[in-house]
Amino acid sequence: MTAIPLPSLLATFFGLHWVDALIIVVYMIAVLAIGKALSHGVKGEKDFFLGGRSLGKWFQFFLSFGTMTDPGQATTTSSSVYRQGAGGAWLALITLFLTPYYWFSTVWFRRVRLTTTAELFEDRFGNRFLATLYASTTVLMAIVSIAGGNVVALKTLQPLMVKEPAAYTVVEAQRVADYHEFVTLRTERQSVSLAGERAARYDVLKAYYDRGELQPYISYLKPVQFYLVSTVLVAIFVMLGGLKASAMVDALQAVLVIVISFILIPFGLAKIGGFAALHEKVPAAMFNLFGGDGASEYTWYSIAALLFVQLVGIVGSQANMTIAGSAKNEYAARIGAVTGGFSKRFVTIAWAYCGLIALAMFGPSLSDPDQAWGLLTKALLPVGLIGIMIIGILGGKLALLGAQSVVLAGLVVKNLYEPFFPGKSEKHYMLIARLTVPAVLGAGVVVGLFLNSVVALLKFAIVLLLIWGVPITFIFIWRRLTETAVRVQVFATLILIAVIPWGVASIPTLAQSETLTAMTRERVLTSEVTATAEDVAAGRAATVGQTFTKTRRIEPVSIYFEEGVVRTNPQDPSSPRTGKGLFRFEVWLVSLTGADVAGFSPAMLLTTRYLVDVLLPMLIVVVVSLLTRPTDPARVARFYVRLKTPVAATLEEDAAEVERSYAAPQRFDQQKLFPRSNWEFTKWNREDLLGFLGCCVLVGIVLVVFKFVLTLGS
Repeated sequence: MTAIPLPSLLATFFGLHWVDALIIVVYMIAVLAIGKALSHGVKGEKDFFLGGRSLGKWFQFFLSFGTMTDPGQATTTSSSVYRQGAGGAWLALITLFLTPYYWFSTVWFRRVRLTTTAELFEDRFGNRFLATLYASTTVLMAIVSIAGGNVVALKTLQPLMVKEPAAYTVVEAQRVADYHEFVTLRTERQSVSLAGERAARYDVLKAYYDRGELQPYISYLKPVQFYLVSTVLVAIFVMLGGLKASAMVDALQAVLVIVISFILIPFGLAKIGGFAALHEKVPAAMFNLFGGDGASEYTWYSIAALLFVQLVGIVGSQANMTIAGSAKNEYAARIGAVTGGFSKRFVTIAWAYCGLIALAMFGPSLSDPDQAWGLLTKALLPVGLIGIMIIGILGGKLALLGAQSVVLAGLVVKNLYEPFFPGKSEKHYMLIARLTVPAVLGAGVVVGLFLNSVVALLKFAIVLLLIWGVPITFIFIWRRLTETAVRVQVFATLILIAVIPWGVASIPTLAQSETLTAMTRERVLTSEVTATAEDVAAGRAATVGQTFTKTRRIEPVSIYFEEGVVRTNPQDPSSPRTGKGLFRFEVWLVSLTGADVAGFSPAMLLTTRYLVDVLLPMLIVVVVSLLTRPTDPARVARFYVRLKTPVAATLEEDAAEVERSYAAPQRFDQQKLFPRSNWEFTKWNREDLLGFLGCCVLVGIVLVVFKFVLTLGS
């Protein structure tokens, strides 16, 4: 009788070792236990939505860190760096420059003393319409964010739950074989032109590759099943414990995020041969923090445009009101936001480095770069640590979606349901809040099945914030803003950023239009490089260290569609092409001016999109406000005097201070930086100045550390 080998005795569970599977089960039980334990402390709406406005600086740190630093961003950052080089980290790192801004914006959200951001519009303009519109559109936008969390978790975990080749079907085996053939042909094509049958075969395989149908492995994990199971877990947890439960899981998650962010690096460096080997295997241009070559989206000007968008859009998130509003005082809100923000920046550096390691290990031709993190985990980590990585990713999804669903429940109940069904008991409203959670999470599942690229989802989420980020920014700083201007701007921006991009992509006649499926022109880049062992082996140089001219062909990219253009029939390279992902309406607008958009680099396409998205809404707000009747001066005065009233030590003292301010609306006029103007910028006190300068110093430290890390081994 043949002995059964030990690995066969230790049965796997859908591709996972039983030890890793056990770690996941224990974690899920622990999370549900936390939700159940904290459910006894949820007595009403303030406990569920704002934690009773009692969270100190530690809970504020965990909430901020958890909201900003969900492990899904590890996947998006490493994927972006794998595609673009170190500059790809700016999708997550750009908010580094906003951290000094948090020192002030968190105070604004705490001092308005509201529960939801929607209430900000009703309070400022005295009309419920904008509050209802904000709640409605923010729910829709947050569903897109929830979809992103689902897709990120799926893409990360799929490579960890793979079939053994012996279990492949004939179709699956062919798909994997086609992937490896495509990688070989693509590598060859980057340096020399393909001809004849090889060129035709490359075109066919690339059509499948662009559609995401070539994979280096086959996974047990399927989208629908994974989304449903994980969503049910999040829904039960949040329905039990509300915001405090999310904060508790965020505290646990903070430790896990740090662990999973750095654990791959030593294993990866050991696998490839250290820092020097990393520089040998990865082109030098990929270590450039401000864009590598003509294929990179991230140059100084595209990064500046992205920063501008984030600066204006960041206040559009309802999470600002939820997190800052739950703080027991202004200092706790400030410290939580800033420390959580800077902690994220350092782990972002680790995520970016993992993207470079993935490029060194797997080469540049992964069919789905969004799975780079999962592939690294599968290739590098031993049994047990894989389980830790999985609960880190799952826990990140739980913490992020938990906080988001609490935010959405607050918007739905306070600004959509209660105004139409007033006078109900608090118990009734709490029931509606809890039922809202699985409803919005389920909608996120549906959207996640439609959009497949996590980087595209992240870019879309960034510009979506501008819809409300623009008017909220002006609410805090400009007294002359009118409700009519906000209405016009919001509807115009919704059409520009959301309706048209989705609509064009979903109408086959437009998506397959010859004009709209146009590509940029292929470019050939030459650069002087130092030969590596790989270059010598390929015959491009005689010895290692020799300087030679290297040629790289930059393939065309879609001008107007975010996720590219694919063939309707991948087996026929002459079949019609169709756009994939969201339509870049902003670039199309610029093309109407006669600009040669076909000659734009990826960085120029990205910059065009972001500048139009931020400048057009701001222009609309200013022009329409100046042409329409101002808001009631008495209401506006009450709003700004409350905004300038510091939060007192207790809720009772705070209410008394607000009443004093209402009685004297000019109480803080001496603090205005521009007296007798409509601009509400205020002079800084000692705490403002020291906090801002300290944040600026930390920004510099993060950049120096990142640059230093990129030079190790060079």
